[in-house]
Amino acid sequence: MDARTCLQKLQYVGVLAFATVDKEGAPQVRNISAVHYEPDAIYFFTARGKDFCRELLSDGRVQILGYTRYKEMIRLSAKAEPAPDEEQEKWIRTIFEDQPYLSNVYPGDTREIGIVFVIRNAQIEYFNLGVNPIFRESYTVGKGQIAEKGYEITEKCIGCGTCMKHCPQRCIKPGEPFEIQQENCLHCGNCFEQCPVSAVKKRGDK
Repeated sequence: MDARTCLQKLQYVGVLAFATVDKEGAPQVRNISAVHYEPDAIYFFTARGKDFCRELLSDGRVQILGYTRYKEMIRLSAKAEPAPDEEQEKWIRTIFEDQPYLSNVYPGDTREIGIVFVIRNAQIEYFNLGVNPIFRESYTVGKGQIAEKGYEITEKCIGCGTCMKHCPQRCIKPGEPFEIQQENCLHCGNCFEQCPVSAVKKRGDK
């Protein structure tokens, strides 16, 4: 699995959930299919009058979520920006060719009320619930950065095995200290709650 394969899987999903935050700080989610994929970027179309467009122009941060028939969750976190003015017509034409139904939504020259945004730098989280143990990994597109998530076991570990016994995915291995196999971790926090000596901490915490 890699970033390019994840983008291909999102393309197969077709309709993706796009999450933003409105001016009141409330979460907003839309289903978007007016999307075009390049090997190193994602382009998507919306109308300039929509709240979705305003939220992207004012902040730009967006999360995109796709879920495949094989129980794979693919989440992309990024900052979207308008495609360059001189490329807008090109990408609008490309997206309308990719998605012929859009001509029914925006017939004729009404497509001119639209704007194309582009994502070039992103973090991708891949999470497969259809295998046992589960499998997860993170990848980047462009200059995207991976944020550490989940849990780790510190040197406070006394080797009692309580965490391993309570792990639903059996992804904790004995050692000094015990070790969480991050690619199989559910991030449920049961090891954190069960450890008798508070040797488990959230990754990224100081």
